[in-house]
Amino acid sequence: MPLSRILVFLFCLYPLGFWVVLGFVDRLTANPPEYLTRSSGEWALVGLCLVLAAPLAQRWLGWSWLLRHRRMLGLFAYFYAVLHVLAWALWEQGWSLSAMWADIVTRLFITVGVVAVVLLTPLALTSTNAWVRRLGRNWRRLHWLVYPAVALSLWHFWLVRAGKNDFADVWVYIVVFVVLLATRFVAIKTTGTSRRRL
Repeated sequence: MPLSRILVFLFCLYPLGFWVVLGFVDRLTANPPEYLTRSSGEWALVGLCLVLAAPLAQRWLGWSWLLRHRRMLGLFAYFYAVLHVLAWALWEQGWSLSAMWADIVTRLFITVGVVAVVLLTPLALTSTNAWVRRLGRNWRRLHWLVYPAVALSLWHFWLVRAGKNDFADVWVYIVVFVVLLATRFVAIKTTGTSRRRL
């Protein structure tokens, strides 16, 4: 197994391992449910931003290793997004389907976040080589859903932080996403790379 694959795998597992260690030593902050819910959501965003950055990193920095492991990054991003949803379902809703549905239809930030995860779900399910072959050109069209999914994730993050009027780190993610989006479309327009990479 290539060293780069091992390192990317360890990086992806780092948040989960860190939470486990904090749990064992009883250091999961004063409010563990809130911390784990927030942290899992942010790590999902980190993974998604790395997925979007991979083609540009190869083009401008020569980091082909990041592109080679983009599938792993994407799957782990989805994994942390699902953990984010499960944390909300467990600690805020107590697994009550009626309470979850009421939250989804009445609270905008919940609605937006759930839609983002729904958009990511077919991308995770069709990430295998078999699905790439089965869908053909439609696979690339489908996986462009990552862009609205990330945009909705950022909107969700903004709405969550609006209650505390704390947007500092939200702006960091927004700027990163806008830069990645702009440079991606410039690359498509000038070189036609959309035919090869997302």
